[in-house]
Amino acid sequence: MARDNNDEGHRAPGDPVDAIIEQWATERPDLDTAAMEVFGRVFRLSREMGDRMEKAYGRFGLGRGDFDVLAALRRSGAPYTLSPRRLSSTLMLTTGGMTGRLDKLERAGLVRRSPDPHDRRGLQVTLTDEGLRLIDEAVGAGLAVQTEALGALDPQQAGHLADLLRRLLAGTVGAGPSD
Repeated sequence: MARDNNDEGHRAPGDPVDAIIEQWATERPDLDTAAMEVFGRVFRLSREMGDRMEKAYGRFGLGRGDFDVLAALRRSGAPYTLSPRRLSSTLMLTTGGMTGRLDKLERAGLVRRSPDPHDRRGLQVTLTDEGLRLIDEAVGAGLAVQTEALGALDPQQAGHLADLLRRLLAGTVGAGPSD
């Protein structure tokens, strides 16, 4: 059954995960479904917010992958330049996958590739002025969507949730199932 974890002592409104948990409680009362309550909601939230973010970035002609490349370059700071290898590792993409994204972004005039002055065999990827303008607008639009979604929580609850998720992520990253 769903737990009462609300600060005011009131149960949050039911959701589809509650229905699933109740079905399991009826069919398999021996199961501890606490993990399902958390991850069922995390998965559903991720899918919903992913769709919302795609829509927000789509207004700028960007898909999520395009946004990720431009955002990685923007976060790197001026001169907004990284090697394709560094971009691939930052975004956990194969070099082939990165090449396709960079080709598309370069054709759109959002990035440019140039020889690396420190490595004759290497390349650098740099945001163009248009790419910088576009990513600054897109990141603002994406944050507005995320902030709106967090409106269901007060700032203290949102901070507490961020802390809990940080702890959960730290405890699961790299800790796959044991063989």
